[in-house]
Amino acid sequence: MPRAVHVLAIGIFAMVTSEFAVAGLMPQMAAGLHATVPQIGYLITAFAAAMALGGPVLTVAVMRLPPRTALLVLFAVFLAGNVLAATATGYATMLAARVVTGVASQAFFGVALSLCARLTRPEIRGRAVAVALNGLMLGTLLGLPLATLVGERLGWRAAFWAVSVLALVAAAATAAGVPRLGSEPGGGLRAEAGVFARPRLWLALVTSTLIIGATFSAFSYFTPVLTGLAGFSAGTVPLLLIAYGAATVVGNTVVGRLADRYTLPVLAVGLLLNLLFLTGFALFAGAPVPAVVCVLGIGLAGVTMNPAMVTRVQRAGNAGPLVNTVHSSFITLGVVIGSSFGAVALDARGLRAPLWLGAALAAAGLLTVLPELRPRGGAAVRRGAVVARGGAVPEVRESARGS
Repeated sequence: MPRAVHVLAIGIFAMVTSEFAVAGLMPQMAAGLHATVPQIGYLITAFAAAMALGGPVLTVAVMRLPPRTALLVLFAVFLAGNVLAATATGYATMLAARVVTGVASQAFFGVALSLCARLTRPEIRGRAVAVALNGLMLGTLLGLPLATLVGERLGWRAAFWAVSVLALVAAAATAAGVPRLGSEPGGGLRAEAGVFARPRLWLALVTSTLIIGATFSAFSYFTPVLTGLAGFSAGTVPLLLIAYGAATVVGNTVVGRLADRYTLPVLAVGLLLNLLFLTGFALFAGAPVPAVVCVLGIGLAGVTMNPAMVTRVQRAGNAGPLVNTVHSSFITLGVVIGSSFGAVALDARGLRAPLWLGAALAAAGLLTVLPELRPRGGAAVRRGAVVARGGAVPEVRESARGS
């Protein structure tokens, strides 16, 4: 695995830590910015919306740059947003800062995942994506609690300054560890955008949205469910969330090992397991032991599908930065759908309702995979045999067939 792939994970870790920082510092930020806690909550929504809508636009702006240069430009934009957040004296300034960092984060994801594809052989691209996305999993496991700890001890502004320092370290590592490559080969924006005429690509994007929506409809409300139904104390829940984060790291590693050879079967099994764990959580949330088992199961089979999701999208479209950024936007859409519709369900039907919503979304996601899995099963096995013999996966030809 090229060293540069591990370097990209550091950058993703910095981006994710910034994304999650607000969630752990809402009371302190509300007091410091003379805002209400719900208004601070809207900063999370603004970040997600900026990622989904602005990320592809910024990606188009840096597409013609060499990838290392593009990453450093995005680090500069991201750093500017974090410094603005750390020095914000009012809510409007903080809102603008979150939009800037959200746009930069999404574009960084797209360029980084595209670079993973260029740096590695086709038969290990899924594994490379998993290594890079360990930055995302570790951001969940370590970034949020560390940012919260720094904010509680030194003030919420210190958390954003800490993220800024982390971004500088990641940018320096990128400058030193990512090789010089030319700009993305291909026909430019027209060729990149042309792949979006392929139905297989849109089906893959919808699947990703449903996978993440199913997971976040539950994850967003773990704390009230675990305290209100399972009976855990407020002090115990952070430990359970750390265990959940550890499960995502394990699951991401396993899926990364399998994603190249068994892309569609991995997605189908992952969705089926997530459906079972979400249903079990909804049924047995009042019993502590089954509740913990289901939480860990959701961690193993939820967001950990990312390497297989990315592999499928790249094969259905291409491995270019625009496709990867748009895919990240669909993933972000899943976060918005899961958390927002989960809130509506919770208000209407109680604490179990978001879990049932997650199960329904997972079932819908499974239905989007099965039609493609059945007629292409033999081809998937043949591709696996080619990889096992050390050959390359004919991704370009496969994408052409999918159009």
